[in-house]
Amino acid sequence: MVLADLPASATAQDAAVVRVLSYNIRSMRDDREALVRVVRACAPDVLCVQEAPRFFRWRKAASWLARETGLVHTTGGATATGPMLLTSLRAHVERTEDILLPHVPGLHRRGLATAVLRFGGGHRGDNGIRLGVVSCHLSLAEAQRHDQAGMVLDHLARLDVPYTVLAGDINDPPEGRAFRRLAGSLRDAWATEPWGSELTYPPGQPRERIDALFATEGVEILGCGVPTGLPGVTEADLRAASDHLPVLAALRLPRVSPAVPAGSTDKGLLA
Repeated sequence: MVLADLPASATAQDAAVVRVLSYNIRSMRDDREALVRVVRACAPDVLCVQEAPRFFRWRKAASWLARETGLVHTTGGATATGPMLLTSLRAHVERTEDILLPHVPGLHRRGLATAVLRFGGGHRGDNGIRLGVVSCHLSLAEAQRHDQAGMVLDHLARLDVPYTVLAGDINDPPEGRAFRRLAGSLRDAWATEPWGSELTYPPGQPRERIDALFATEGVEILGCGVPTGLPGVTEADLRAASDHLPVLAALRLPRVSPAVPAGSTDKGLLA
């Protein structure tokens, strides 16, 4: 069955539509060409990667993926212990930061790849629409995963932007404590506006939804889900590209009206 596509990327006077793709790519140990075909077909403005290459020559692998998908390596990879962000040229990068979460001996070190992006703008007095994006990959250990969910929420709050998106491999189903902690403060994009397929793991016969995308209030979720059946995305490529299925979302970001300065006497504003 052919899946209807999500709204295309666009920027208008009142809003921007941004496509975000979240994908655990298993360090690119699988079929790289299949991975590229899936990403290109999804046409993301932002690709939130988990399990990016992080050992020998990881920068070369990240550059290859960016080049082949028509994106730019923005931040993350080994410097965030796996999470990585790639963006299209449409996104203006305001700042980036890689965060290392507290390490528990015997468990894999976890981190966050973070960027504040601007869409639109470029005209005098117009700085565009600001969006904070975080890619995460939470722990396999339940207690640590729950703690990390709280740290992620704290980090999102510190970004100080109108809109924020969190995407990643949560390693927890919707009924899990970490997932519920995130969904208690953010909007679960699949639950809000389901599109495509729901389950993300394993790719051959998916049984669990452990990969997800969340957004803060104000972000209009136009659709979110696994792009199974999207033109250009084949079942064979999805099985060959990684051991997780990707999650694609289209988000509408309304332009934030500037605040009226205190004591303003502009009659047009006060009328």
